[in-house]
Amino acid sequence: MRWMILVIAALAPLVQGAHAADTFRFTAIPDEDQARLVERFSKVADYLEERLGVEVEYVPVKSYSAAVTAFRNDQVQLAWFGGLSGVQARRLVPGSQALAQGIEDNAFVSYFIAHESTGLERADELPDDIEGMSLTFGSRTSTSGRLMPEHFLRQRFDDATPEDFFSRVGYSGDHSRTIALVEAGTYDIGAVNYTVWEAAVEDGRVDTDKVSVFWATPPYPDYNWTLRGDADERFGEGFTDKVQAALLEMDDPELLATFPREAFIPADNDLYAPIEEVAEALGLLR
Repeated sequence: MRWMILVIAALAPLVQGAHAADTFRFTAIPDEDQARLVERFSKVADYLEERLGVEVEYVPVKSYSAAVTAFRNDQVQLAWFGGLSGVQARRLVPGSQALAQGIEDNAFVSYFIAHESTGLERADELPDDIEGMSLTFGSRTSTSGRLMPEHFLRQRFDDATPEDFFSRVGYSGDHSRTIALVEAGTYDIGAVNYTVWEAAVEDGRVDTDKVSVFWATPPYPDYNWTLRGDADERFGEGFTDKVQAALLEMDDPELLATFPREAFIPADNDLYAPIEEVAEALGLLR
């Protein structure tokens, strides 16, 4: 028994070193075109690698559910989630924590956009005229592209389901695609993340003569950086604090513009209780 103890003691530094040498991987929900996401988050990986002192790799995924699955399976240890996907991931991996959100994410909004042929104009509430039109959401589990837009639609129209209220309901998969589908007239209206819309307008990637915003939702909490609860065990004591500090101290305007966010502020799991409640009510949580 004594020799076993000695061997374990001798190996302990090597085991600790192996953990320290582990690659720290993160992902992000694919809310935009994949090529743009790779460009954005490769820069974030470089920044985190420098700050954390470990090898960091961005792992692209093809869907919101794939981001949650990668987090659950420990294929990634950190993720830039939406409000709903963050709730889903933290439920699946006990002890996981929301560490940071953008300043904008404390009071996020969705835009409802319309093709010019609908004649819809900017309004203070969802107009009765949208009944019977065609609508596309984003991903089925998008907070800003489905969950909260559906919540506010139901509030406005006596809890009518989208399928009963609209002539046709689609799920584009991401916000950029939603904009493109409405701009092309494939759908009359769509629900999108306001930051993706504004970035597309600023970059000249959307023809505002063909598609425009006609309503903005009330604010709600949304995007967040969530870290697995076993990060300290794997990467060393205090690693969670180091990750949070790196995120909160990200101040390079070019780097922040890739999100786009002005800065990151502290977050915690309790902030997303309203999202969890709405998702429960709509049957979107397992």
